[in-house]
Amino acid sequence: MPGYTTRILTIPVGGHDFRIRALSDLQQFADPTGRAERVGIHSSLWSLFGQVWPAGRVLAETMSQLDIAGKRILELGCGLGLSSLVLAHRGANVVASDHHPLAESFLAYNAGLNDLPSVHYRDLPWELPDATLGRFDLIIGSDVLYERGHGVQIAAMMERHAKPSAELLLTDPGRGNLGGFSRAMAAQGYEMEEVGGFGDEESPSPGRGRLLRYWRHAPVAHA
Repeated sequence: MPGYTTRILTIPVGGHDFRIRALSDLQQFADPTGRAERVGIHSSLWSLFGQVWPAGRVLAETMSQLDIAGKRILELGCGLGLSSLVLAHRGANVVASDHHPLAESFLAYNAGLNDLPSVHYRDLPWELPDATLGRFDLIIGSDVLYERGHGVQIAAMMERHAKPSAELLLTDPGRGNLGGFSRAMAAQGYEMEEVGGFGDEESPSPGRGRLLRYWRHAPVAHA
C-alpha cells in the first residue's frame, strides 16, 4: 500500500474528457523515505500537488485552444499534469516539471489513463540551474506564485530557460505575490496583459483569479 488513497476524476477540457488520478483529499500524506522533507515539502503542503485546482483547470482549458505549432513548451509545477496532458493530446512538444516526489509517477499514470504516450518529465527545483534543460518558446504555470519568494525563482527560471522571443502564461488566484514578479519580468523586457479572469470556489474572495500573459520579442537583427 502506498500510504495514501486516490480517486479518479473526469475533467472536461476543450470538449474532451480527461481522466485524472488525484489524491482522495487534502488529508493525505506519505513520506516513508523522507524524500519530500529533504526537498523542503512540509507535511501541510504535501497533498497540494495531488488536487485539480480551479487555476489548473483554467490553464488546461487555455492550453486546449492555444496555437502550439512549432513551439517547445515547459510546464512549471505540473502537479497531476492536466495541462501537459491536454497539450500532449494535441501533439505538442511539451516538458512537464515539478519537484514533488510523486509528480512523475502520477503524470505517467494519468497519461496511461488517457491512452497517451509518456509525457517527458523533469524534476525541476526552481532555485537550482539546470544546464541540460534548454530553452522554450512558451512556459506555463498555474498558481505557481504560492509563496513570496517564488516570484524571484520563477523570474530567474525565465531568464535561464526562455528563448529571446518567448511567452509565459500564468493563472494566478490572487495570493498577493504578483506585483514583484511582474516588475522582475518587465526588467527582462516582457510586456504583460490580463487575458482572462476566473472564480475560485476554494477562495474567500471568489472572482479574483487572473489569467496573465507575459511576452517579449527578440530584437530584429539588421544587416
